[in-house]
Amino acid sequence: MAQPRDLPLAEILQLLEPGYMPIETGYFVQPNGDCQVRALTRMPGCKGKMLDWWFGYIKDTATYKKWHPQAHAYFEWDEKWKPGHYIGATHISHEYLGTELKKLKMKFFDPAEILDTTKFKAASVGAVICIDVLDIEKNTPDGHMVHLVRDTYFGCELRSRMWLKGAPLAAGKAVLQHASEEFGNLADFLADLYQKENRGN
Repeated sequence: MAQPRDLPLAEILQLLEPGYMPIETGYFVQPNGDCQVRALTRMPGCKGKMLDWWFGYIKDTATYKKWHPQAHAYFEWDEKWKPGHYIGATHISHEYLGTELKKLKMKFFDPAEILDTTKFKAASVGAVICIDVLDIEKNTPDGHMVHLVRDTYFGCELRSRMWLKGAPLAAGKAVLQHASEEFGNLADFLADLYQKENRGN
């Protein structure tokens, strides 16, 4: 299990433990100057496999806008993506965080690079989506995201962790609002979409 990124591995490993952390939703500036955002989204009727499927399903701007019609403006994958397979691929997205339009590259990496996947079953982990983020206009690393999905009796819960490099509290507030809105929207239609698109499989 490699750790090629400046991520708080011990903290991420806590996501595999039962229960919750003292802060599951909020934002704060860390001692190193980065801003951390945490968001807990409960998704009744959904499962981790559906979140994993969703990231391999998004294919264009129209699909991306369905996720957040107000904030999502543009979307495209690089040549490494193919339907159902997103790990190792990068997408370009233009999205509003508050009133600011951010142009980002998001590269998806294998969760096995930072987590022991053999512990997923015991921890009821249905999916983990890991992303490195680059600011296109500044051409600088913008941060990292880890979205861990824990399957539950009612569906699943998404526990998001986002690290924003050198960002102020205002940026954390905007990212938390955006994440809460987009994943809240996704929770409303994901189960039905998944069943529709996978009928007969």
